[in-house]
Amino acid sequence: MRAQHKPDILDCIAHLSNDEVPTPPALASRMLDLLPNEVWSNPGLTWLDPFLKSGVFLREIAKRLIVGLAEWQPDEAQRIDHIYRNMLRGTSITRLTGEMARRTVYCSRDASGSHAVVRFDTPEGNLPFVPAMHVIKAGRCAVCGGPENLERGPDRENHAYSFIHGTYPTKEMAGMKFDVIVGNPPYQLDDGGYGASATPIYQLFVEQALALNPRYVLMITPSRWFAGGKGLDGFRARMLADGRIRHLVDYPKLYDAFPGVKIRGGVSYFLWDRGHRGPATVQTMWDGKPVGPAVTRAMDRFDVFVRRNEAVPILEKVLARKETVLSDRVSSMKPFGLRTFFHGAETATGLKDPVKLYGSQRITWLERVDVPQNQSWIDEWKVLVSRTQGTSAAIERHFLAKPIVAGPGEACTETYVVAGRFDSEEQAGRYATYLRTRFVRFLVSLRKSTQDSAKGVYAFVPDLPTDRGWTDEALYQRYGLTDTEVTFIHSQVSRHTDEVDPEEDYDPGDDK
Repeated sequence: MRAQHKPDILDCIAHLSNDEVPTPPALASRMLDLLPNEVWSNPGLTWLDPFLKSGVFLREIAKRLIVGLAEWQPDEAQRIDHIYRNMLRGTSITRLTGEMARRTVYCSRDASGSHAVVRFDTPEGNLPFVPAMHVIKAGRCAVCGGPENLERGPDRENHAYSFIHGTYPTKEMAGMKFDVIVGNPPYQLDDGGYGASATPIYQLFVEQALALNPRYVLMITPSRWFAGGKGLDGFRARMLADGRIRHLVDYPKLYDAFPGVKIRGGVSYFLWDRGHRGPATVQTMWDGKPVGPAVTRAMDRFDVFVRRNEAVPILEKVLARKETVLSDRVSSMKPFGLRTFFHGAETATGLKDPVKLYGSQRITWLERVDVPQNQSWIDEWKVLVSRTQGTSAAIERHFLAKPIVAGPGEACTETYVVAGRFDSEEQAGRYATYLRTRFVRFLVSLRKSTQDSAKGVYAFVPDLPTDRGWTDEALYQRYGLTDTEVTFIHSQVSRHTDEVDPEEDYDPGDDK
């Protein structure tokens, strides 16, 4: 007779807000698998989840400890009492998630009640909600960057998380040593979505956990820190140089780790090991399954973390030639000093010295004297590329928008970057063709973690001469790429045409 399926209630809990996204139990379990086996038989360790939501991590930890400590304490009741009372600690991110977590871990939201698996003296047990206040300076929180209006009175959630705002661990816990810190921290300040414009805060939780110097830190976060940006550059540099990340597991595909939750750029989890010094094992996941074997490699091989193992040897071949790169050529934001929302006149009629302006979804006209900066560029041939490129698909396949060749008498708003300036239309056209190659867009993809295509994403792309036209085939030959490497590039980057690409539905699991 087939065994009856018993659903896990934590699989059915939807996320409550942007910072209250419970971790699926199966994912939490896979994360815990990264820890060494000996932690499950050590009764002297203290475990901490400092950003409790559903309580799934502590529940799964308790289940493993109950089995692993059986030899140390054969009496099950005493063993359970020791685990819950002495080993498991945490604080919730809201009062509501505190009640959820206690219900999950203690089987009762009231840890002092008769239904609790272990009865404590207080309703919170070892899993309290500890309130905190923002540290407001010049209208924003000096800790997390939150706006002053988040403080809305004692009965309203203010998103001032105790772990990073100095109230947890509490003064009473000052002498306590945490051996393993685990969990899924809040990712960003609540702004109604997971857009690239939101301010990330997960790095603050990781840094605070590392500052406590435990034996192990095991966390899942967005993967955007791999390439930095928006306050993450310093965090990325420190993480890559640290040398104590032992394992990293990456989910590039949207919705793969958290079904129904849109986290652009995917998520990843890592095991930081205080006693480890050296390279990390890196594993890519796709549709919940490993893509090829895990590869051991140095986290700081490049200034950003290249997430796909297959991309590393390709990039090394390109960089081995020590050529200048396009990030030295591409303009910064606002190349002509005009904001995205700026639009000129609908026609050039009546203008003394009209300049054609490429703006957000429209072309308008303005006087040359009204262009705030880089007026000398107006008379050059230019290649413009949109600053924003992304789709609603589960994974990005183009990485750069199709370039525009703009002639003399033309300019743009900050909707675009000026990717290059030239003396002739022929040079500009060849350069635009180069930017459309899969080779270039693949190298861009290694540094691009959001829809934003600022000049930094071009830092791996060679600045090749425009005295000839470049095709993918010529570029693959120039850099000595193998058939396997070319196939991988094609699996990651779609053709820049309006035709249907037969590889658009590529599944990386097919390479296994």
